[in-house]
Amino acid sequence: MRIGTWPELTGLPIDAARGAFEDIAKAGFSTAWLGEVGAWDPLTLLGAIGSVAPSVRLGTAVVRTYPRHPVALAAQALTVQAVTGGRLVLGIGPSHQPLIEGIYGLPFASPGANLREYVTVLRPLLRGEEVDFHGRFWTAVGSVAIPDVPAPPVFLSALGPANLRLAGELADGIVVAWSGPQTVEEYFLPALSSAAAEFGRPTPELVASAMVTVTSDPDGARAWANENFGAAYDLPSYRKIFDREGLSSAGDSIIAGDEAAVEAALRRFADVGVDEVQAIPAGTAEDKARTVAFLGSLASQSA
Repeated sequence: MRIGTWPELTGLPIDAARGAFEDIAKAGFSTAWLGEVGAWDPLTLLGAIGSVAPSVRLGTAVVRTYPRHPVALAAQALTVQAVTGGRLVLGIGPSHQPLIEGIYGLPFASPGANLREYVTVLRPLLRGEEVDFHGRFWTAVGSVAIPDVPAPPVFLSALGPANLRLAGELADGIVVAWSGPQTVEEYFLPALSSAAAEFGRPTPELVASAMVTVTSDPDGARAWANENFGAAYDLPSYRKIFDREGLSSAGDSIIAGDEAAVEAALRRFADVGVDEVQAIPAGTAEDKARTVAFLGSLASQSA
């Protein structure tokens, strides 16, 4: 199982962000993941500084689909793929109603059906093919002419049955959030592999996102997680995963403890078939530094 990470870049200037990517490469992580968090645009930043981490996959987790037309996203993704030597993993997802309607003023209508149309348009565009699509949500005509660039793998944010089925049919992987190993084993992987088998495809890759901290104060880490990520518990798609996990707050999901406890928790993900853990270092600055150093050593061993 690979170990990737999601560096905290909010508020950092470009030179510091570049340094964070250099540190990720030196530490031995498999993938550097960036999302849309009201700061750096993930794809633009990956294209700008990805060269300082030449051994690392560069992933988005995730780019929001509603505000980005698939033709525009295909052009941007292929550009990043070209300038980074084919290391992009394009993670996309519909996001959440409060964000899409509250930030962009766009209707969050039928997110599953919307995403299906989006992926149906995006995949051929990434392969350099012409599209002529007129759907319920999206219209796209034309192609993206960037020669000699392989299509990046497309990963979906897939938490519910409709998106898991879509991923099994059309995607290269999924990114799941707030899930422990038991929910991966009992829910995500069976649904994903069943859908893929139905369409005669291998099971797509599964990346599990998890907050991780190597710390002597697990209770403090849980309090930190609730303070910084507590709102996730009230988002409906996430709440269903929390309920499956039997968790009463975002803080309850954090992997927190000493090195042995953290390693044991991560190995459980590997045991149930997770391809990569997207580790989000959490807690105090001291605990984050300790966490990154330890996770990097584990990542190097598993590479």
